[in-house]
Amino acid sequence: MELFLDILLVITSALLVLLVLLHRAKGGGLSSLFGGGVQSSLSGSTVVEKNLDRITLFTAAVWLIAILGIGLEIKFS
Repeated sequence: MELFLDILLVITSALLVLLVLLHRAKGGGLSSLFGGGVQSSLSGSTVVEKNLDRITLFTAAVWLIAILGIGLEIKFS
């Protein structure tokens, strides 16, 4: 079980990083400082962005469950 949770944690960590990087910048943070602030006003929330949000939240939930599972396994072993 410990090996499964470790592998799940590594996979979900890498996937979570990739999914977060795929998101479009919505604020005027550091991305606008380097020229990423020029966007079309017509770029609304599309189905692809909503699905990306859902997949990211699901992956984050699996990541959190893996973290909690590893912590409980360490505590009780």
